[in-house]
Amino acid sequence: MTTPDVPAQTALPRAVLDVAGHAPLRPLARTALLEAFDQGWADPRRLFAEARRARLLLDGAREAVAAVVGARTEEVDLHPTHTAALHAGVRAVARGRRRHGADVVVGAVERSAVHAAAAFVAQRGQGAVTTVPADRDGRVAADALAGAVRPGTVLAALQHANGEVGTLQPVAAARDALRRHGVPLLVDAGASLGHVDVGDAWDVLAADAGDWGGPPLGVLVTRTGVRRSPDWPEDDDRWSPGGVAVPLALAAAVALQDAVAHRAAADAHRRDLVDLVRARVAAEVPDVEVVGDPDARLPHVVTFSCLYVDGEALVTRLDREGLGVGSGSACTSSALEPSHVLAAMGVLTHGNVRLTLPVDVRRVDVERLCDVLPGVVAEVRAAAGAVGL
Repeated sequence: MTTPDVPAQTALPRAVLDVAGHAPLRPLARTALLEAFDQGWADPRRLFAEARRARLLLDGAREAVAAVVGARTEEVDLHPTHTAALHAGVRAVARGRRRHGADVVVGAVERSAVHAAAAFVAQRGQGAVTTVPADRDGRVAADALAGAVRPGTVLAALQHANGEVGTLQPVAAARDALRRHGVPLLVDAGASLGHVDVGDAWDVLAADAGDWGGPPLGVLVTRTGVRRSPDWPEDDDRWSPGGVAVPLALAAAVALQDAVAHRAAADAHRRDLVDLVRARVAAEVPDVEVVGDPDARLPHVVTFSCLYVDGEALVTRLDREGLGVGSGSACTSSALEPSHVLAAMGVLTHGNVRLTLPVDVRRVDVERLCDVLPGVVAEVRAAAGAVGL
């Protein structure tokens, strides 16, 4: 018996439209990484020639990062991950200022890592965490943040911009207000650095090299004069125990320089595509809420929530269309809990889709997402029995 010929199914072209914290490695960074594996493989703490060469590369990487953020080289510390940098920043400053108390003030839409670190140091020091609410755009008011400061407050944390909805925060006004209370401000620029100018309104700055097209690496910059103390066992590297791999540090620095050099073009390109998504989704998908500030935002982030559907189901269905997107509907892939960011904003938390566009995103891929989305949402709603509501 002959089997009839079946036309081969054409594979859909893949387009990943959510690269938050894990952007593709920039070509210049890849070149620097491979070169550094040859030139910077030695332990930079040793004294022989190869080790000294590695030390020069590491110091050069820190100097490059410092130049971008407007800091001194000695103020820059590198950590294995962004989360590790955030934990280190909160813990070291809280321990250094422990004579003042153990209270911490945080914005409601901060990353979970910041909330967890704040709770850790407050509980250990018998202090308290004050969480300052956000408005429906995801913005925390500067005066509300400063108004939450008490005599025992050792640190306040406010992100530069929210990586889930893109809204920029009033960090300059917040720092001015906090300075009057003598409280340092930790600014998480994990979603911002390399994409927009983060300014100088911070006392402690955390960032994520993976987000700007470098390898996974955390950056923590602490202004001279901010009191801090190691909150971990003694190590040769006082502020980043164990240090980091020199090739990763060099590649991260090269990627940051490259991102800043091409920032204006990337901003215009991606901001235009985000505007396209915001307009088409709002007009073409029934019962949808596009969230975040439409203007004062990061150029590459957009989030919307669809009523009567599950965010994970949308992500899975769009993946079958060759479109990789994210969802803020769960803090982790297994938690199946609403995003604390969206909940704090008071917006729809389920049926959520997040885009964080890469620098080389193609307009045709974003238009393809907009084209298929109404049908995908309708299909998922029908499968869940959510029709005629």
